[in-house]
Amino acid sequence: MFNWYVGLLALSGVIMLVLAALRQGQNDWSRALNAIFGVGFLGYAFYLAFLFDGGSYFIFFQAFILPVMMIVNFFRNRTPKPKLTETQKAWRAYQQSTGHE
Repeated sequence: MFNWYVGLLALSGVIMLVLAALRQGQNDWSRALNAIFGVGFLGYAFYLAFLFDGGSYFIFFQAFILPVMMIVNFFRNRTPKPKLTETQKAWRAYQQSTGHE
């Protein structure tokens, strides 16, 4: 169980750092959060794998929700917004000219 936990921490950290390095589909705040938590996950995995000499340690399975949410956020923001047709553009212009928007 311990090795799985350390491996998942390291994998989550690497994925979050990769997401932080990509500029597409994210604002600076999301990239900063990915970088901070990625370093935290990798740091804790490194500590548990190489510096930890036994005893008690914290297992935060809830922490694995965060990388999933950040990945979903990354791909949700990357999906292109649909382009408006000429009719939709005309309707939007009409609404703006009459003050309905």
